[in-house]
Amino acid sequence: MRWVGALLAGLCLVLLVPAAPASAHAALVSTTPEQGSVIGSSPTKVTLTFNEPVRVIPGKTQVIAPDGKRVNTGDPVASDGTLSLDVRVADRPLGTYLVSYRIISADGHPLSGGFMFSVGAPSQTAPSALDDDPAVGALLGVAKYAGYVGLTLVVGPLLFMSVLWPRRASTRGPMRLVWVGLGLVGVSTAGSFWLQAPYTSGAGPLDVSVAELRDVALSSFGLWSAVRLVVLAAIVALLRMRSPVRASLPVRAPARVLVGAGGPPVLSEPPLSPGRSAVRRSPLPLVLLGALGLLTWPLAGHAAASPVPPVSAVADTVHLASMAVWLGGLVVLVGFVLRRGWADSRVLGVILPVWSRWAAVAVCWLVLGGVVQAVVEIGGLGALFDTRYGQLILVKVGLLGVVLAVAFFSRRLVLRRSPARLGRLVAAELGLAAIVLAASSVLVQTTPGRSADIEAQAAADAVGFSTTLNSPIFSVQFEIFPVQIGENNTLHAFVYTPAGKPVAVAEWRVTAALPEKGIPPIPNDVVSIRDNQGIGAITFPYPGKWELSLTIRLDDLNQATVKTTVDVPAS
Repeated sequence: MRWVGALLAGLCLVLLVPAAPASAHAALVSTTPEQGSVIGSSPTKVTLTFNEPVRVIPGKTQVIAPDGKRVNTGDPVASDGTLSLDVRVADRPLGTYLVSYRIISADGHPLSGGFMFSVGAPSQTAPSALDDDPAVGALLGVAKYAGYVGLTLVVGPLLFMSVLWPRRASTRGPMRLVWVGLGLVGVSTAGSFWLQAPYTSGAGPLDVSVAELRDVALSSFGLWSAVRLVVLAAIVALLRMRSPVRASLPVRAPARVLVGAGGPPVLSEPPLSPGRSAVRRSPLPLVLLGALGLLTWPLAGHAAASPVPPVSAVADTVHLASMAVWLGGLVVLVGFVLRRGWADSRVLGVILPVWSRWAAVAVCWLVLGGVVQAVVEIGGLGALFDTRYGQLILVKVGLLGVVLAVAFFSRRLVLRRSPARLGRLVAAELGLAAIVLAASSVLVQTTPGRSADIEAQAAADAVGFSTTLNSPIFSVQFEIFPVQIGENNTLHAFVYTPAGKPVAVAEWRVTAALPEKGIPPIPNDVVSIRDNQGIGAITFPYPGKWELSLTIRLDDLNQATVKTTVDVPAS
């Protein structure tokens, strides 16, 4: 019977010893630099260590410098219970830094908080978490759009002049388009480079330092932007050396149309003297430079972070090249070829069918590249409808469908040899395509569906209430998860001194009242799980704006009460 007695004794001990509260959330154990510490130089890395594995919520962890700018490079890297953030330290000011975080604990509950440390000496005022400046995002969209327009004005006209342009026709107009396009690409690249600094720091578009620009220059985005500018300068030099503008001559009587046996019609014209062609002589250098320049767009964008970077880079390059060939050719058609008096029907009868075939091939490659991009970046069928990236893809596809319908009718007019009515239809096609281009410039700034889906899930997991309340003797950071009718609402709180150091709590008293329904303060039990951390269950019997009161006693002489309002939804 000894084992029966031992069993009864053990049962009594279990019943008599009070149960320790369950650890329902991750707890911040330590930080580097330490909370409230004063260090001699800006750290290159900030780490937060929790007592259990945690999950990152994208964009919700920041390191804010004393000047109010964000200085962390991207989201933290999670390894078990440790978060590591890289910090840009070039030319960082002295003073107090803020680290704010919001993560998901292993049990799926969110945890938010923050701490401060100082470099050199504490600041008179501490920084606060910030949101991105909307003006920066808008200007970036304009810069991206200008770059795409410039690319179109360079590639399409150059290709048209290389193969389809009548030799006796003036190249002055198309070459002006090329120079404008090169200028737009240059301005777009330089503008995007500048705006990348405030886009990273969260500051205004003009609040940029030399150190921040240096950081951009050393990033992948900056390096590929520099490559694009070098390629651009090389193309400009090559064109200036090789392409004097030919005199303006009408393309009428001098041109003769020859039809070979079974072959396509070709233009027969007196050959120009050597060195007179704008782009037809030795096109290989231009082709190689153009291919390298096109490649810089995907490598400075989403493709660099793709799950399969080579596939995304190739698909994006093909997509861009096809777009530039198609839309650039449309610009030349509307601006020159289809203008009244530019050429007679015989010349148009040669140019338009060839262009129509080119456009059909370019559109096929455009669609193929876009499909590959969408499959890689969306990440799933649900993200196509549930994320902003997927919705923009649907808008772009719808607009492209309308453009292709107009292009179909344009092609039918070409095949019927009806160029007279073709001008307006091609102009409409070009106008709609410009809208598609605008949608693309917004799309490249939008979080891809594969990442947005993760963010949406993390945001859904993070629904709750969190805030920081201050008193003369302490600061309490706490959250309630979830916020719903009933008893299953967990409060998790951290208490710090006004200087940001953890402080032990002797007693917690938490009440919740709903004055609009005449409900007096209801006490809720909260217990300490560590010196400065408390956990408890909060009851909300009805929906409404509940007044939450936290009375925290640090010792026999120091006690204070802080209050806030929690909005409890009906369902």
